[in-house]
Amino acid sequence: MTKKASAAQIEARWLQFINQDSLSNKELDRFKMYAQLLYEWNQKFNITAVEEIPSIISHHFQDSLRLATAVDIASFSCIADVGSGGGFPGIPLAIKYPHLKVILIEVSQKKVQFLSTVIERLGLEDQVSICDKDWRTFLRTTDFKIDCICARASLQPEELLRMFKPASPYKDALLVYWASKLWEPSEKVKPFVLEYATYKVGHKTRRLALLKRQLPE
Repeated sequence: MTKKASAAQIEARWLQFINQDSLSNKELDRFKMYAQLLYEWNQKFNITAVEEIPSIISHHFQDSLRLATAVDIASFSCIADVGSGGGFPGIPLAIKYPHLKVILIEVSQKKVQFLSTVIERLGLEDQVSICDKDWRTFLRTTDFKIDCICARASLQPEELLRMFKPASPYKDALLVYWASKLWEPSEKVKPFVLEYATYKVGHKTRRLALLKRQLPE
């Protein structure tokens, strides 16, 4: 059984988060409310495997915000979060970047209920929306103006590549895939890889893989 984090450990992790990610008071308040909601819902439903507040901060909040190490988020107007689950990376990005419109793609109704609660409690109704379609249906039936599609612990890249098909309205969007440091793209995925961005969360090294449809020269 995992040892429960002490109040001192929780406070130290919040201070680290504030300093590393330059959080404003408003952002900190929202992240604290988000963490508490996730902790409470995890006692009843399996929203995420990570349950303790310090781990939620590092492995969910900070890990989500590492997108900024790889792309210019200020240039984006709208992102989509595939298989959002507990709202990662979509909601942390919405908190940190208030100009950003975020679409959370999630089919589990319990998780949709959780995400709806978070959006309402954090006052993100004008910024964040939920789409409860599966990935293939989303690609086939929607036409949002999305700059970047994020996939963190959801579908495999081979399935995500469907967004680049000629008939897809998202064929020109950027795809960012959260990968382990040892992940290597398959032969099918390799032609779409633009670059990698390596970073650390706690003691773990991870990589963001940036993928895009390659236009003929």
